[in-house]
Amino acid sequence: MRPATLLRLALAGTRTDGARVALTAVSAALATIAGLAALTVLAVAKPPGDAWVNSDQYTNPLLREPGLRPGVAFALLLLCVPVLGLAGQCARLGAPGRDRRLAALRLVGATPGQVIRVAVAETGVASLLGTVAGLAVFLVGRRLLHRPDATGRLPLPTDVLPTPAAMTAVVLGLPLVAALASALLLRRVTTTPFGVVRRVRTRAPWPWPGVLILAALATFAAIRPVLLWYERRDVVEPDWVAPLMLVVGGLTAMVGVVAGSGWISYRTGRVLHRYGRSAAALLAARRLTADPWAGSRTFAALLAALIVGAGAAGVRADFLAQAELTRRTGAGLSDPDFYLNAMGLVDLAIVVAMAIAGGGLLVAVVEGITSRRRAYAAQVATGVPRATIGRSLLWASLAPAVPAVGLALTVGYLLARGVSPAPRGGGYQSAVCDAGPALCDDPVTAERYTRTEWVPEVVVRPDVPWDQLAWLAAGGLAAVLVTVAAGLLFLRASTSVEELRTT
Repeated sequence: MRPATLLRLALAGTRTDGARVALTAVSAALATIAGLAALTVLAVAKPPGDAWVNSDQYTNPLLREPGLRPGVAFALLLLCVPVLGLAGQCARLGAPGRDRRLAALRLVGATPGQVIRVAVAETGVASLLGTVAGLAVFLVGRRLLHRPDATGRLPLPTDVLPTPAAMTAVVLGLPLVAALASALLLRRVTTTPFGVVRRVRTRAPWPWPGVLILAALATFAAIRPVLLWYERRDVVEPDWVAPLMLVVGGLTAMVGVVAGSGWISYRTGRVLHRYGRSAAALLAARRLTADPWAGSRTFAALLAALIVGAGAAGVRADFLAQAELTRRTGAGLSDPDFYLNAMGLVDLAIVVAMAIAGGGLLVAVVEGITSRRRAYAAQVATGVPRATIGRSLLWASLAPAVPAVGLALTVGYLLARGVSPAPRGGGYQSAVCDAGPALCDDPVTAERYTRTEWVPEVVVRPDVPWDQLAWLAAGGLAAVLVTVAAGLLFLRASTSVEELRTT
């Protein structure tokens, strides 16, 4: 198959296929902008001098201090996680129509490999269009936001750019990853002239994701001992050690929680099947046990955002504890308000991430209703009320979401607690001179009036931020409720009797 033919077949289809390509491109563009912004922050050159020399060409303290810029870049990269989750949900939009189109290609003589290449090319081309558009928006926005003040200082790092190799890696790497992910997801799909057959797993999910969660907690808890190991040997640790452990531990935790939601969905379905009394609960139970991995696909971006939000709440609690330690002993953070204000920006980024994850939830709910419209229409035709089907969809969404949200918040908070122990001060001997400044400043007389006293150790244990965790849980469950309610608007149109003739 020639590349031009492959491209034409990949972009062909109905308005639903066009919407899928457009939404995938928008998601890729958002991920590109976030990635290029993170690389721009990392591209800021450190001024000559020691490690404490600031980049005074910026007005934002988060950009001036070299030690804070990696954290800003890490927060921007975390925004890519829900965006990529949204892209994955958008790629499933209109799947039944695409399956029929691929089956038609098999019917006219296309091989299974050629059909898979068409499906992979659709995702790759849509992502490439999005990354190119994201690069253009980033470059134009950089020009528009380059506004130095009267002293020549900048609010944003618009005076630097990532290296061409890094920008090329983002623009071309994201479509490549999307294409490879599509090929991986299609490994269980067989396209025949009569439709698409998916090989599904019949065994129940195992609780192996718990091992990943424990490994992530152990990785975060090991960061401080590893840094102390270098410190005891008077060796400067490599710059990549702590960031690598943070990234690996964070991604492992996200994979463990998202994969664990499949086990949670299956167990929730079993409980509903045993104790449910209403028809809606029993329908939801059979759906959860038949396809428990649908929850992990649906809630992936939301759970990732909640893990980051709970971790940020734990970091804020640690800053508050260090501020209290500063008030009691004078040792701790020199400017606690600065760090607390910086956490406000992190909270804003988390709100944006949850909003993006909510968009992915909406796409997943609508796609689930439209893909099962023939089964729902058959249930309505046999006498099942539409209200019962709507309540079953609500049960199937909320029942696994509640424990999954609780697990994500618990893991995120424990990650923050593992990397930062309780702040402490004191625990040392201090020399105190009881005379006036004249006698204390004189080395001859200072020794006569100087005594040694023990400064007691003060440990300020951070409070558990129950209020912030409760708001995050409420926001996550509210996103599920709102998206399910919005998706139910498509239920009446998808359960008409005419849908029984849909192939």
